[in-house]
Amino acid sequence: MTSKKIETALVAAGRSKRYTQGSVNSVIQRASSLVFDTVADKKRATAGRANGELFYGRRGTLTHFSLQDAMTELEGGAGCVLYPCGAAAVANAILAFVNAGDNVLMSGSVYEPTQDFCTKILSKLNVSTTWFDHCIGSEIADLVQPNTRVVFLESPASITMEVQDIPSIVAAVRSKAPDAIIMVDNTWGAGILFRALDFGVDISIQAATKYLVGHSDAMIGTAVANERCWAQLRENSYLMGQMVDADTAYVTSRGLRTLAVRLRQHQESSIQVAQWLAERDEVERVNHPALPQCKGHEFWKRDFSGCSGLFSFVLKERLSSERLAHYLDNFSHFSMAYSWGGYESLILANQPEELAAIRPAGGVDFSGTLVRVHIGLEHVDDLIEDLRAGFDRLSQ
Repeated sequence: MTSKKIETALVAAGRSKRYTQGSVNSVIQRASSLVFDTVADKKRATAGRANGELFYGRRGTLTHFSLQDAMTELEGGAGCVLYPCGAAAVANAILAFVNAGDNVLMSGSVYEPTQDFCTKILSKLNVSTTWFDHCIGSEIADLVQPNTRVVFLESPASITMEVQDIPSIVAAVRSKAPDAIIMVDNTWGAGILFRALDFGVDISIQAATKYLVGHSDAMIGTAVANERCWAQLRENSYLMGQMVDADTAYVTSRGLRTLAVRLRQHQESSIQVAQWLAERDEVERVNHPALPQCKGHEFWKRDFSGCSGLFSFVLKERLSSERLAHYLDNFSHFSMAYSWGGYESLILANQPEELAAIRPAGGVDFSGTLVRVHIGLEHVDDLIEDLRAGFDRLSQ
């Protein structure tokens, strides 16, 4: 990325005159067929089809190229592939680099669909998965096998929010398997709070559905790769038919322009709520990377430039199904929904045994009900009052 500050880069990235054509935002170019005026034009487009020449709709239009250029600049990569959702980005990034007989090293606390992809899809392709404790460091070197091709990280961890020591992991993997491809699900940091490729990661993946879109009304995934992985990721994803429509690419580009100010508010409010929760008698611990009590807080402080609005907290008791339903069903400002990253606040809960069932390595170290919240853009006082009322319901 250039020397521009991130706020400036988010406003400017992907907005060259080629893409805006006199407007403020990039144009929306919907096309399957792209017409060539001459044979020479067709030959030129064919030669440059992987490098931003208009060739065929599945390769992209100006709308797609604008977003891809922006993401490449913002994350400091060689190129960006767009996918219809975050799960597609994860699956196709892995598929681009594995062959039958290969091994994948996978963090044991990743997003559940990522785990399912390994156990239900990769296993059928004769690609093995080795799970490791999310909080591992340089000890990961002991797990690297001669056939380890991909190492997959996610920081912070899905739901439980532990932050990984990625520099130590990268150094250890490189010492044993220099050619292994290291990937990270970088959704929580929106690709800008943690500059994964600057830390030696090869591919930074996002469910751009979340913070990049920012309004809970479109689904898209991104994968930004470094130079050594870019061509293979691009071409394999193309052959797998991965693409998004122009309108979704457009709203994602538009979301970038307000990303910095939205994240700043998510951070401010989420820290305030997390600190308030940490003082509550009902709460055993708060899993917010910006709080010292969160596992890996020291790595967040060292490697991240900020935090987003997603975190979790553990209650001192395990709520019965009836009490949990009464707690969750009656919030005024927190809605129950999957995903996160929009302007609205969300809440979901997991029992410890439910989380243990999706932790193939590391397990869980608590016995109370875990509550995950996304702190949106509502006034923080209203959100705290809503949570206070929830605790009041539990005491009744």
